[in-house]
Amino acid sequence: MTDDSMRNRLQRLVRQRRWAALATSDAGGMPMASMVGYVCGENAAVIYLHLSRLAAHTGNLLANGKAALVIGEDDDGSGDPQELERVTLQGRVTVVARDSDEHRRARDRYLERLPASEQLFEFPDFILFRLDIESARFVGGFAQARSFGPSDL
Repeated sequence: MTDDSMRNRLQRLVRQRRWAALATSDAGGMPMASMVGYVCGENAAVIYLHLSRLAAHTGNLLANGKAALVIGEDDDGSGDPQELERVTLQGRVTVVARDSDEHRRARDRYLERLPASEQLFEFPDFILFRLDIESARFVGGFAQARSFGPSDL
């Protein structure tokens, strides 16, 4: 399989999904994983997460700014799950200011993909994070793994 083919499959997977496992670590270094909704920015090298301050993962992000997001193909219960496509995206988060143009654009993208979240944008405890991807590890099935950088997304 060519790098271009793998890159295309990676981009499609990230853009088609909207639910992922978010991995963070607490102040003591203990890992934590949570399921979260997400949307891509103009390209898949930027991911937006809209999260409540009440969630432990939000505190972890505010404290150290590092995160990983795992996105996977749906498992229909047939075949070998090792053949399912998946990617781990690693990067750093920043808070997007509520009154910024970026926040408005990201909110519009978010509501297009996750319309039920509209009321959450009115809650003061919710924060919009921008996850800038630094690396991606894509597994396209058994013995089909490649690492990619942000320019590939």
